[in-house]
Amino acid sequence: MPTHQIELALWISQPLVHTALAAVVVRRKLHRQFPAFFTYILAQIAVFSLEFPVYWLVRNSGQLYFTLYWSAEALNVVLAFKIIHEVFLDVFRPYPALKDLGTALFKWAALIMVLVSVVLISLSPGWDDPVSKTILVVQRCVSVVQCGLVIFLLAFCKNLGVSWRRQSFGIALGFGVFSGAQLLMFALYSGSHVHGVTANVMQMGAYSAAMLLWLVYSLSNRPQEVVVPVLVPQRWDEALMDIHPQAEAESLIPMFEHMVERAFSRAQDAHLN
Repeated sequence: MPTHQIELALWISQPLVHTALAAVVVRRKLHRQFPAFFTYILAQIAVFSLEFPVYWLVRNSGQLYFTLYWSAEALNVVLAFKIIHEVFLDVFRPYPALKDLGTALFKWAALIMVLVSVVLISLSPGWDDPVSKTILVVQRCVSVVQCGLVIFLLAFCKNLGVSWRRQSFGIALGFGVFSGAQLLMFALYSGSHVHGVTANVMQMGAYSAAMLLWLVYSLSNRPQEVVVPVLVPQRWDEALMDIHPQAEAESLIPMFEHMVERAFSRAQDAHLN
């Protein structure tokens, strides 16, 4: 079968799997636990319903398809980052203090990722298409974070008491498979080792595998009680709670903001002296 026909078949199959996945997620009531992931699924169905007719029926409107494509990619970047945060919060749900600390660090990590993207864009030669270049660089950064999240879960799932059968693990694993393939194909295409159409087919195949993985996890998902093991993460959580004893379900974020303000004030005093 020619490569273009395979590409078309994979593209058409995506909304069908997305629709089935959305139905299963609603039936299992997983959309309440993972609203960002559910929004991502619905967004992919809406994007296909707009992109496909424009691509095949409006042949002379290349700029319209270009605008739709990169707008969808920008939306996917935002939703993907929200999903990473969603999975992170689900994993650290048994550890409230660690979850609050992680949320603060997550916001700083997002800011650093944006700054790194700006630096990479400014160092890149040529500014013929700054919008798509910006989205592409940020997309690569998010893909790296997704792969890192999967590695983190695989390395510490036992210590954190995270079962590989949990829905959050399946979501992270699916995005990790797709992101890993996306980064690999981008590297091979940049080095002129594979053709553009071949790279696209491989990425679409990896995404189809990710969708099937999400569907299997959603079908087999059952509500489970989280067993909190008496291990290092729990001791960290207890230590952080001891640092802030008056926090009646308060967040640790104000404490860290106060620490940052004190550090800045000391640096300013030292500079004036």
